Amino acid sequence: MLPLGLSLPESNKSIAIYSLLVSLVALSLKYAAWAVSGSIALYSDAIETIINVVSAVGGLWALSIAARPADHNHTYGHYKAEYLSAVAEGTLVLLTAFIIAREAWLGWQHPHPPTAPYEGIALNGAATLVNLIWGMVMLRAGRKRRSPALIAGGQHVLSDVWTGAGLIAGITLIPLTGWERLDSILAGLIALNVLRVGWGVMRDSIAGLMDQAPAPETIEQICDIIALKGKGAIEAHDIRTRVIGAMTFLDFHLIVPGNMTVTEAHDICDLIEQELSRQMGNTLVHIHVEPDNMAKHEGIVFWPRPATN
Repeated sequence: MLPLGLSLPESNKSIAIYSLLVSLVALSLKYAAWAVSGSIALYSDAIETIINVVSAVGGLWALSIAARPADHNHTYGHYKAEYLSAVAEGTLVLLTAFIIAREAWLGWQHPHPPTAPYEGIALNGAATLVNLIWGMVMLRAGRKRRSPALIAGGQHVLSDVWTGAGLIAGITLIPLTGWERLDSILAGLIALNVLRVGWGVMRDSIAGLMDQAPAPETIEQICDIIALKGKGAIEAHDIRTRVIGAMTFLDFHLIVPGNMTVTEAHDICDLIEQELSRQMGNTLVHIHVEPDNMAKHEGIVFWPRPATN
């Protein structure tokens, strides 16, 4: 179960639709917070939320494309559409950071205190609570389903939460201290936080587009599965893998005794593929079976080694 009893939506597309609705609710609250207060910091926060709405639309498109089955033009599926969406989101986030920084600089040059800071804080706090709940939902769903678009969206939404908490604390101090430029400083800090999040999203997404190898623990898990279910073979080497969204692509060479039948070798391959699918989810595995004279004595060496004639 999720916060306040929320359950995980059934499909990634459903999450994307809900994300768009949540972003519109948060934008309405933040726009109202800026309208009643006139705060540059709250205005900057509302600008960032506009990007959340645009990102939600992009995420919905990407998840719809990624869910399409493989076809004659895309024989490995459409999974990379999620990375394209995440790169676009990261680019928009970086652009937002520069827009917010400009507003902060103008506010620093011509400071003016918020007219109704506490009303603005209340409205912004409501939007922050909405984002906190939904960001947790997106991040949990993204990690469970290995969705780059959902993870990127969840990280972006949760960065909004930290921004909102900082704004509530900072704007509360403005009428207490009388320091008008604190509003511009808060806007500048928002710009830096947005810049940090945008860079992280782009870095991870570009790594996915470039087929970067998965984390060491994922590779170790794959090797453990091959070692567990490959008994009867001699060794497995040249193991290569990449994870694209919810799909794991894997290929390797499996060395078997020269006197092993095709059926026996095929059975070993089936056991490995079945266990990979059970533990890793969607997998596309290519196993190149070779006779014992092709052994490299590296990679996964099965023990005890089967006897050969």
